[in-house]
Amino acid sequence: MRAAGFVPRWLIVPAGIGLLFLLVPLTALIARVEWATLWSDITSDAALSALGLSLSTGALATALCAIVGVPLALLIARSPARVAALLRALVTVPLVLPPMVGGVALLYLFGRNGWFGPLGLPFTTPAVVLAQVFVALPFLVLAVEGALRSTGVEFERAAASLGASRATILRRITLPLAAPGIVAGVVLCFARAIGEFGATALFAGNRPGVTQTMPLAIYT
Repeated sequence: MRAAGFVPRWLIVPAGIGLLFLLVPLTALIARVEWATLWSDITSDAALSALGLSLSTGALATALCAIVGVPLALLIARSPARVAALLRALVTVPLVLPPMVGGVALLYLFGRNGWFGPLGLPFTTPAVVLAQVFVALPFLVLAVEGALRSTGVEFERAAASLGASRATILRRITLPLAAPGIVAGVVLCFARAIGEFGATALFAGNRPGVTQTMPLAIYT
């Protein structure tokens, strides 16, 4: 029977405190739920419309993140150490920015007086998708990049020595080995996308005539 590890028993105390710190606020939130009207609230037209928009835009944002995020993760994982560190730092910028700052940045880029102002994207459904991509992409990239680094390049080198092309190595070796990380990154990306509020509130807004996402429907 394989040992479960050799973690000191006293670590249970701080670990338990950390777990309680995460669970107790959620318990307090659940305790405030009006259970008598919960079903009618979540099945109302406004709630279903918001949920449908959140799921559809979240799925589209996740697909876009996968299309550009997996290549970016592969580039970071296979770059020299200094280049990889720089690229990783750039990718993590949206993680450390306040969500509202991300919304302001998107407005400066796509707003009326922005570089791409003529596109008229603010306060539209595509704006929701763009805001979700901005905040969710780092989660996918970092998860996939970590998985790619952990697999190493030994199998890729062996395949190349046997005459396999770069495309074949990517399709038959690199991506299958990184599949668990890709799945985890997609799940994290989708969860972050549908839960986004700050950047979406500023960039996609709550203008009359624009369908709300679920976070906007809850908080407005």
